[in-house]
Amino acid sequence: MKHTINELEDIVSQVRRDIVRMVHGCQSGHPGGSLGCAEFMTALYFETMNHSTDFKMDGKGEDLFFLSNGHISPVFYSVLARAGYFEVSELATFRKLNSRVQGHPTTHEGLPGIRIASGSLGQGMSVAIGAALTKKLNKDHSLVFSLHGDGELQEGQNWEAIMFAPHNKVDNLIATIDYNGQQIDGPTEKVLSLESLQAKFEAFGWHVITSNGNNMEDIVKTLEYAKSLTGKGRPILNLMSTQMGHGVDFMVGSHKWHGTAPNDAQLASALDQNKETLGDY
Repeated sequence: MKHTINELEDIVSQVRRDIVRMVHGCQSGHPGGSLGCAEFMTALYFETMNHSTDFKMDGKGEDLFFLSNGHISPVFYSVLARAGYFEVSELATFRKLNSRVQGHPTTHEGLPGIRIASGSLGQGMSVAIGAALTKKLNKDHSLVFSLHGDGELQEGQNWEAIMFAPHNKVDNLIATIDYNGQQIDGPTEKVLSLESLQAKFEAFGWHVITSNGNNMEDIVKTLEYAKSLTGKGRPILNLMSTQMGHGVDFMVGSHKWHGTAPNDAQLASALDQNKETLGDY
């Protein structure tokens, strides 16, 4: 391993601090899903992926990552900055005018690490499949990773792509679903039930594995296992259970924190629960 589990968990603690401070600083943003995916994003960038902070858009010879549920940009920006893609101090400009660190990731600001705009939900699967096919055409044996919200699977475009990938043997793709059961309007089961995602993906021909996205040891092992399954004719789905707001007790499991910023007292409480390990920006 590149890092011990304890080292990765220390990074997660700092990432969570970044998330709540960024959203509090502009009183806008999406803390709940960001907090729930802190372990996954940290594991991906600090342990799993072969990637370079010398960012080049074509990404030849390295693994690629696409964030489909772009509203959880705080966790993405924090991890990119902490991994060395850009200065950590730039996180202080989150959602501010003329900032490269916008509420939903876009490419025209030229922020290193951002490959697609992902404000519109439901499009990331199609993009990731396209990138994976491009790597095959280029005889590039690197992998493509993607992250998707469970709520955004209510968008029909996903299912066209989900059907396309096994048919075309896109076996260099590892897609992860953030399965937290919450979306902006409430629990997914009440808004529009997803039923069994495992059964659905398996019926379409994917190799499905499951993980606990809020357990660092489990998610690291799962991602390594997923890598071992690539190249065998089927795309890989990591069905990852998480808690929205994980790591901040008053945010855990509630859709109310999908897109709500903490006030001063709530920020202080959240920071008390997550120690400063790498230095605040």
